[in-house]
Amino acid sequence: MSLAHSVRVDALLTGKAVPYTRPDSRSGIDKHPRAGLIRITELGLSGDEQGDLRVHGGIDKAVHHYPFEHYASWRDEMGAHPMLEAPGAFGENISTQGLTEATVCLGDRFELGDVLLEVSQGRQPCWKLNDRFGVPDMARRVQDSGRSGWYYRVLHAGHAQA
Repeated sequence: MSLAHSVRVDALLTGKAVPYTRPDSRSGIDKHPRAGLIRITELGLSGDEQGDLRVHGGIDKAVHHYPFEHYASWRDEMGAHPMLEAPGAFGENISTQGLTEATVCLGDRFELGDVLLEVSQGRQPCWKLNDRFGVPDMARRVQDSGRSGWYYRVLHAGHAQA
């Protein structure tokens, strides 16, 4: 796909699955930026984990993309919040500026390093965002806003960096 505007990749992020806020729950939502080249396979970024593989990860949800420009909108709506100071608050693997739900369609393909990604589905946020932000209806707010991000499947594995 050829874009008429520039896209800046701010961060590639990964996280480990750890016990989460509710009994018997695990999550890998706490993502942190990684430096250098990162291997990306059909199951996602090397070193990234998901806590509940029934609803997260897998071939059709291998990589989660969340536009960093949405953070400003969330700060406008919610006020200052420590989760909104840096990429990773929404559990994303890719943080960019210049690419949003308004410019992305299912089936769009993007090259990142020598990796080929295809937009596979929009993200349907879950309760883990509520607990992460300490806002009981955060997942619903994200969904209703249309600022939910999207998932990629990996068509060609390889390496990439921010």
